[in-house]
Amino acid sequence: MEFNQKVIVVTGAASGIGLALAAAFVREGAAVIASDRNEVLGAQKAQEIGARFVPADVSREEGVKALIDDVLAREGRIDLFCSNAGIGVGEGPETPDKTWDLIQRVNVMSHVWAARHVMPHMLERGDGYLLNTASAAGLLTELHSAPYAVTKHAALAFAEWLSITYGDRGIKVAALCPEGVWTPMIQNAPILQQTAITTDELVGKTLAVLREDGFLITTHPTTLKGFQLKAQNYDEWISKMRHLRGKAMALLHPQGEETRA
Repeated sequence: MEFNQKVIVVTGAASGIGLALAAAFVREGAAVIASDRNEVLGAQKAQEIGARFVPADVSREEGVKALIDDVLAREGRIDLFCSNAGIGVGEGPETPDKTWDLIQRVNVMSHVWAARHVMPHMLERGDGYLLNTASAAGLLTELHSAPYAVTKHAALAFAEWLSITYGDRGIKVAALCPEGVWTPMIQNAPILQQTAITTDELVGKTLAVLREDGFLITTHPTTLKGFQLKAQNYDEWISKMRHLRGKAMALLHPQGEETRA
């Protein structure tokens, strides 16, 4: 896919990965519609990069539908829909149900709702691209938050299903699965900060895969190495993850008092 003169929607575009992607697509000559639930910051950042801003709360289906309807009414089509918004909340099984519900809505159902409402338009045209931001946690795991690990596995599984089901009908799908990236998301995860890359580096890797109509986008060589070990020897992989979690918790709680389950 080339991006010049394409209509591209990016959710979660007020900061972090979403903002970096939106800015890059603008530089590539696309008509970019940036969206975020933070109306003030989102509108400010969109103006700075030269994108049109549409506020939307993607934790609600009506928010996702309204965003898509707005773009189809104004721009007439959507060439690439970047379902990027995501949150990292919760710890272990003690995490309240309302928190599980919220992260499920944002990290999984927002992708489902996006596909539900943009897919008919793309299928009618016989062309379209969905970029769903998952995480390396979808291939591996997340050491701090069970809800994050679970929902990112689900987000990746849904992207796979979409690609398998609609790939022969002109619809392309990509799953963005980064490890640590310098965004607010990793401010409380010092182990991810040790190998974190910049959003500019992530953008470069993402656009390179999209240009080739690819599916899987990773940012660190350790991701696929870990995924291969997981497939080849699950017990060994679990053992390594236990060891890595111990290191992560020691960095998070240097006094040796682990507060997370």
